[in-house]
Amino acid sequence: MPNIGFPGLILILLIALIVFGPKKLPEIGKAFGETLKEFKKSTKDLSDDVLETKEKK
Repeated sequence: MPNIGFPGLILILLIALIVFGPKKLPEIGKAFGETLKEFKKSTKDLSDDVLETKEKK
């Protein structure tokens, strides 16, 4: 992933504000956060399963 930097982040947020509007942004942020949290949990569970399988051998 390329290094976006602060100005790039501001530009992305402004475009999102224009496209989705101020009322939808909190909902989108919450959904993104929940998705990221679930992805991290699934990744951790998968790596734990792999380590457990290696320990059994």
